[in-house]
Amino acid sequence: MQISVVIPLFNEAESLPELMQWIHRVMQTNNFSYEVIMVDDGSDDESWAIIEKLSAEYAALKGIRFQRNYGKSAALNEGFKAAQGDIVVTMDADLQDSPDEIPEFYDMIVNQGYHLVSGWKKKRYDNTFTKNIPSKIYNAVARKSSGIILHDFNCGIKAYQLKVVKSIEVFGEMHRYIPILAKWAGFKKIGEKVVVHQARKYGTTKFGWERFVNGFLDLMTIQFLSKFGKKPMQFFGLLGTLFFLIGFGSVGYIIIEKVLQPESSITNKPAFYIALTSMLIGVQLFLAGFLAELINRTAADRNSYLISEKLGW
Repeated sequence: MQISVVIPLFNEAESLPELMQWIHRVMQTNNFSYEVIMVDDGSDDESWAIIEKLSAEYAALKGIRFQRNYGKSAALNEGFKAAQGDIVVTMDADLQDSPDEIPEFYDMIVNQGYHLVSGWKKKRYDNTFTKNIPSKIYNAVARKSSGIILHDFNCGIKAYQLKVVKSIEVFGEMHRYIPILAKWAGFKKIGEKVVVHQARKYGTTKFGWERFVNGFLDLMTIQFLSKFGKKPMQFFGLLGTLFFLIGFGSVGYIIIEKVLQPESSITNKPAFYIALTSMLIGVQLFLAGFLAELINRTAADRNSYLISEKLGW
C-alpha cells in the first residue's frame, strides 16, 4: 500500500462526506493504493455515524472511535499505530487542508528522500490577531530551540515515511512539535511545502486559548527529554551542585565574618539563610536526580533504542 491518510476529528460530521469524496478522487486520479484512517476523538455529533455510512461506500476507509475526547495528539498516535502505507499523510477533517496536495507530498518523500514534509499555509484565511501572533511566537521559539527551519510546525497536513510515525510517540499537546520528535528520533531530513489554506466551510474551530500555555509547556518537555531523558542526574545533579556551591560559599563567608567579628550574631546575617536555603535545595535536587535515575533504570524501555538497520546477524 502506498499511502495512509490519517485524519483526527472532533465534531466534523458535516465535512466528512465531502472530504472522503475529495480524497478518493485524488487517489483514483493518481492511481495510488491507499487507506483512510479517521480517528473520532469522542465526538458528540453524528461524526461516527457518518464514518460508518461512508465505510460501506468506500472500502479504503477505516475508523477508530475514542470512548471520550482525549485530544488531537492521542488521535494521531492511534492513527500512526494503525497506518500501513509506505507514506503516511495527516490532515485535518475541516476541509481547510486540501487533498490535492497529496501527490506533491508523496513525490517529496519518495523521490526526494525526505523523512518528513510539513505544510506551510503561507496565506491563511484565519489570520486573526489571537491566532497569528501566538503562532508566530511558537514557531520562532520552536525553530530557535530545535534548529529545524519550518514556518509552521503545527500545520495539520504533513507527510512522513512510515518508519518515522512508527518511531515516535505523540501525547499531551505534542502534535504541534512532531517535527522535533522526528528529529529527536534521528530523522533529520525534514522539508517544507507551501500549501493552499481553505476557508473553513462547516462548524467552528475546536481550539481555545489554553492551547498556547499547553504548547509552551510541551515544548519545554520535549527539549528536556531530548537532552536528559536517558540521563536525568546530569541535569538535577548540575543544579544541585550549583546550589551546594552557593551554600558552601555562604557558610565560608559566615565563618570568616565570625572570626573577624566574634560578637556578631550568625542568625541575623542574610548569608545564614542563603546558606541554609541553598543547601536544602541542593539536597532536594540531588534526591530528585537519584529518583529520576532509579525510575529510568527500572523503566520497561530503559534500553529501548531506535535501530535503523541490521546486517549479518
